[in-house]
Order: sequence, then structure tokens, then C-alpha cells
Amino acid sequence: MAVKSQYPEDPDTHHWFCRLAGLPEGPEREQIRREIICAWLPVAHRLALRYRDRGETLEDLRQVAAVGLVNAVDRYDPALGGAFLPFAIPTIVGEIKRHFRDRMWSVHVPRRVQNLRNIVRRATADLTAEGTPASPARLAEHTGLTEEEVRQGNEALHGFRALSLDASVPTDGNDVRLGDTMGADDDALSLVLDREAAKGGISSLAEREKRVLYLRFFAGMTQSAIAAELGISQIHVSRLIAESCRRIREGAESADPRGTHTVTRPSRHTRAQPKVR
Repeated sequence: MAVKSQYPEDPDTHHWFCRLAGLPEGPEREQIRREIICAWLPVAHRLALRYRDRGETLEDLRQVAAVGLVNAVDRYDPALGGAFLPFAIPTIVGEIKRHFRDRMWSVHVPRRVQNLRNIVRRATADLTAEGTPASPARLAEHTGLTEEEVRQGNEALHGFRALSLDASVPTDGNDVRLGDTMGADDDALSLVLDREAAKGGISSLAEREKRVLYLRFFAGMTQSAIAAELGISQIHVSRLIAESCRRIREGAESADPRGTHTVTRPSRHTRAQPKVR
């Protein structure tokens, strides 16, 4: 028994489908197929309306629904006895949902997490309508999910579209760029091991040697400038630097049981200050 349409204006195209099934490929068959699609297009547009306000334009949704309608027309077999509308609706809706799943996410999200997102979103709306706080524990009880699954679904709720780094983020009443709130690599971290390894050797140096190293590598002074400040020759400064670095390196290697640690000479641009008195 054929299922009646829920809309009186829905077309009766059964005779067209029967005729379409008996025609070979050619202009006549293509013309009848086009007429069937045009006749049912308003139904596809009505189904697209259900998914408006979800981040996609209505025009794009209508186009996706039309693709689903074309697929339904091509797959429908009137010889099976069922009406076209009950067959077409899940085909069109499935195409729309597939569009949201595969095309609308800014980054790839596993289908399992997408399903969790949909479950959590609907459950949150239900609990909110009842006036019940949508806590993770309450959502888990309402949906039958674990709290960890609820957490994943909640995270996915805010991951449908990526934000631009230029997007405004309210902070203490002031709007700042999202990019300004993100951390960055600290170049000084690469020197942590070297500094720790060099501590022992530096502490064993005489005060004048520490002073020379500080002026050269932290204050950025040239050897001639250091020599003038300390009242010694530039050659003497060069020897003090070379000898101090050798002792620091040997101290670091002796402290490493594998003897594989190499101390990098500090950059003149390094900002960290050694404890030099």
C-alpha cells in the first residue's frame, strides 16, 4: 500500500517513475527524469529548512538537498511497491547530514566524537528546557554516556568552526586578539641543561674570571673593552676566557657519568644574569 504524502501539494509522479523505469538511456528518459526532479524540488527545500541556523547558508543547504533528491530519483524502483516520498526523505536528509559531517568541520573529527557532540547537544537542550542544570554528571545520566564521553562531546560542541587568530577575546573588560593570548616557544629553554651543567665549573672560578665571562658573554663587551676596564692586556683577556671555558667544559663532562655533555658557549644576547659579585 502506497504511503500518502503529508503535504497535499506534493506531486503524484508514480506514472512518471513507471515510464522512466521502462525507457533506455536517451533524451526522452532524461527529460522525464528532469521533470520528476523539478516536481519534488520543493520537498527537498523544505527538508533543508530544518537545518538552517547551523553554520551553513540556506542556499548551500538547498543545493545539498537537491543532490540528495537526484540520488533518490536515480535509486527509486517503483516495482518494489513503495511510495517515493518515504524513500526520498531519508536519502535527502542523509545527504545533508553527510555534508555537515564531512564538509563543515574546520578540522577532521572522528565520527564517534561527532555523534557524541550531537547527543550532548540534544541532551543539553532537553535539560535546559526542563530547567535542569546540564552538568556532566546529569548529562551522563540522561544520555547513558560516561562522563568522559560527555566531556568529549562538550569539547566538540565548540570545535565545529575554527576561530581566526585575529578574533577578539574579552579579557578583563578589554578585547584582545586571540593570537596575543597564545604562548610561544621560549628560546631560553634550550639553554637550561647547559646552564645547569656549567654551574659547578663557574662556581670554581676566581672572581676576576667570573667578571671577564660576564662582561664578554652577558654584557656583550669586546675583549679590548674588557681589557681597558680591568687594566690588563687584550691577550690576557683572551687567555682568561679560553681557560675559563675549558675548565667549565671539563667540569660539566666530569659531572656527566657518560661524559657526553657538551656545554655551548653562551650567546652575547643571552639575558639571564649569572650570580657575579
